Amino acid sequence: MKLLKILTLFLLACPAIEGYAQKVGLVLSGGGAKGLAHIGILKALEENHIPIDYITGTSMGGIVGAMYASGYSPAQIEKIALSIDFQDWVSGRYKSDYSFFFQKKSINSSILTAKLSIDTNLRLNFRSNLVNDIPLNFALLELFSQASAISKDNFDNLFVPYRCMVSDVLSQTSITVSKGSLAEAVRATMTVPLIYRPIKLDEKYVFDGGLYNNFPADVMKKDFNPDVIIGSNVSSKNYNEYPKNDERLMNRLMVFMFLSKSDSTLIGENGIYIQPDLRGYSVANFNPVAALIKQGYDATIAEMSQIKQKIHKRVSIPEVMLRRNSFNNKKRDLVFSSVTVTGVNTQQKRYIERLFKSDQATFNLNDIKQGYYKLVADETFETVYPKIAYNPLSDSYNFEIIAKPQKSFKVDFGGNIATRPISNVFLGVQYNYLNRKSYTFGTNLYSGRFYESLQLSGRIDYPSRLPLFLAAEMTYNHFDYYKTSSIFIENPHPTYIEQADRKIDLKVGFPLNRNTRVTLNTSFINNNDRYSPNDQFTIGDILDKTVFNGSRSTFAFEQYTFNRKQYANRGRDFLLSFNYFAGRENYTAGNITGNQLTLNKAQTTRTYRQWINLKISDENYFFTTPKYALGYLAEGVYSNQPLFSNYHSTLLVAPAFYPLQDSRSVFLENFRATSYLAGGIKNVYTVKRNLDLRAEGYVFLPYQKFERQGFQGIGTMKPLTRWQYAATAGIVYHSPVGPVSLSYNIYDDPIKRNGILLHLGYLIYNKRSIE
Repeated sequence: MKLLKILTLFLLACPAIEGYAQKVGLVLSGGGAKGLAHIGILKALEENHIPIDYITGTSMGGIVGAMYASGYSPAQIEKIALSIDFQDWVSGRYKSDYSFFFQKKSINSSILTAKLSIDTNLRLNFRSNLVNDIPLNFALLELFSQASAISKDNFDNLFVPYRCMVSDVLSQTSITVSKGSLAEAVRATMTVPLIYRPIKLDEKYVFDGGLYNNFPADVMKKDFNPDVIIGSNVSSKNYNEYPKNDERLMNRLMVFMFLSKSDSTLIGENGIYIQPDLRGYSVANFNPVAALIKQGYDATIAEMSQIKQKIHKRVSIPEVMLRRNSFNNKKRDLVFSSVTVTGVNTQQKRYIERLFKSDQATFNLNDIKQGYYKLVADETFETVYPKIAYNPLSDSYNFEIIAKPQKSFKVDFGGNIATRPISNVFLGVQYNYLNRKSYTFGTNLYSGRFYESLQLSGRIDYPSRLPLFLAAEMTYNHFDYYKTSSIFIENPHPTYIEQADRKIDLKVGFPLNRNTRVTLNTSFINNNDRYSPNDQFTIGDILDKTVFNGSRSTFAFEQYTFNRKQYANRGRDFLLSFNYFAGRENYTAGNITGNQLTLNKAQTTRTYRQWINLKISDENYFFTTPKYALGYLAEGVYSNQPLFSNYHSTLLVAPAFYPLQDSRSVFLENFRATSYLAGGIKNVYTVKRNLDLRAEGYVFLPYQKFERQGFQGIGTMKPLTRWQYAATAGIVYHSPVGPVSLSYNIYDDPIKRNGILLHLGYLIYNKRSIE
């Protein structure tokens, strides 16, 4: 009888023992942005005490799975995915705090860039990836290097044993990654062709694992053989409704081309298959993070009764937290003892290493990040791929850079198309050469009805303890304000002004920090202005002409953190400059004269001029939210510049305030003065991603407003007696080929009062000799 009781108790205990010994594997499919739903699945499983003993994943499923396997909790993963940083990683943006303004070349109206090299057969090679992977590569190192170090690069030793899939497109095979750098494995599994550049794993160039195995349940069975498999599939290549138009078909094209079909039967009869309802969500839209996570969470809760029925084992949240904390406490701080460089020659290696020089024996993560972004800002490099490896002997990390010098040439195309006759085309060509110093040579050309320009430039960068550059530029600018008159409607008040300026610049510059630089500049300038002293001109008339030949010496302090080169809504653009001008004014009167100027009209008068100019300009978006940005523009100029020979020659050489996007394309008499104060407010409301509403208003207060005396005489009003205003309101869409803007602009000026402007592209010009 006693033996029978013992046998009965043993038989009753067997299911409990079996349940306790159950192992659960979680399979996470690829699916682009839809893979964020996997975070909700992790949340639901952990909240309901369901164990996760193994993880296999592909693409976004590989990323989410790797984060969990590395010791991040579902709440931590969700917080990261909801951050602005995450959006920057997937879109290829990075904060201006990590850009190196010192390395940036002058802003131009470039829209598209082709980077190419000419080999021995004169074939052109173009870079093919669409998304900049610079911020993503570094972010993955931050997320995974510590876990990879304590696991000794063996994925079985992670918080949860893990596998991810990559694809070798040359052999057309799927590869299971189980060891090595976890950051590199994750980077490889999400390398969607044409979107991200491939990386090398075990000397093979690999792409997104979803090409050949988008739902690695077979790998789960082969490598771990758990008792129960939970499969989460967020990608389906079967649609109940065939796309009825080209747009919908194109939106789904990447799914059809690059993701293999997910087979739900692979999880086995004892498995649980979860497929969140993600209709209406795009594989490429990473913005609805919270909604995607909720869809994954809700789908898992809907299957929870089945999950609990098949999985008897439970793991309490405190128990998981204790084990997770134990794993994370083993992680070593990211302290770096060395920086190594491969992929370049000895001289180029020295150039890179000097960017990371430090007074300390070790580098912290911020030191490494600053050096990395300083390096990627250097246009002489095509590829800068980072790696981190742990050295147990020194209990520190090594930061490795795999660099590839830039393809020799970069060709830029751009310009703008506008409803006013200010459209132009832009072409730029740049040649790069790297040795112990970095050499850059370039030229750009603007051509249009209103504006023409040609610039030749050369620059040498020295990677010294204090980085330094030497540069030379030759620039020719030509503005014809008469041609900005309406094409189809006769302008009753045309502006007969044509300006040409030539300059040769010699520059030296150095940075003060990541976002600021100091520049010393000497220029030799030639300004040639032709103008009518009134608004009358007929064929045969000779315009008045003023030529100024001289020099300009400049000290400039600049800070620049704008997120866009035009129509920004984040960051700051600050300029403090001191200028000394000296030269000779040559004035020749034309034959469009009043009674008092009929004699000696061909005589040229020559006058020596010299003056100083101090300018402070600050454009700053000081209050920002995800939907709204408030900024200001404040500008002040002090100068003892003398009055030139007449009213127009004085206006043309005087400092000018350009408050609106098209201000440089119109000649504004009321916004020019020797000394002035000006400023205004900028309001930017983001309707949706890349679509902004803008409203701006400005005032201009000259110290002494210029006053015409008689036909062409020049005088000044009493100080601070007249002020002018300007305003604009419109909508801007930031398209892949530049901004598209529709605005209504108004000026308090006798010539340019108001108007509607529609333009595509950038209204940006080469700097003038007197700016």
